Amino acid sequence: MSRWRISRVRVSIPTVVWITTIWVLLWGELSPGNIVAGLVIGLTVQSLLPLPPVGYHGRIRPRWLAYLIFRFIMDLVVASFQVAFLAFTPRHVPHTAVLRIELRTESDLYLFITSEIATLVPGSVVVEALRRNGVIYVHVLDLHRVGGVESARKNVLAIEERVLKALASDEELASAGIELRAMK
Repeated sequence: MSRWRISRVRVSIPTVVWITTIWVLLWGELSPGNIVAGLVIGLTVQSLLPLPPVGYHGRIRPRWLAYLIFRFIMDLVVASFQVAFLAFTPRHVPHTAVLRIELRTESDLYLFITSEIATLVPGSVVVEALRRNGVIYVHVLDLHRVGGVESARKNVLAIEERVLKALASDEELASAGIELRAMK
């Protein structure tokens, strides 16, 4: 006869609130039923699909975080126009490539944030991320537009540097070889 063991389930209140908020936004109506359904779904998801905790030992620097967000928005706008221009010039054949980029940190959190920002900017997509050694593979839509292989690689490393300056601890910055100096 086998026994069922019930292990302790850890529930993250912020995650449940986040899932509930997304649920209510998806339904488009703030009602008690939607809120209760979102709470039930949030608790169920965390109980059935627990995620390992992601360690964060960094320090949030508000000015660098604001700069990270500002640069992301600027990159998003500029790249959107560049990709739209590419779509409306049918004779131009873009030279695509998949680049292997070794990041300076192996932290899952910084790898994830860097990959997401690089993917959300039109014209590049992270196709694989290897967390064991901090390597990401990025597909670039048009190498000529970004200035070649090295320029594309430097752009992704610049994203990582902004992420680290905004969120990493002083020790993590030092181990990545990044100097935190005043913004221009």
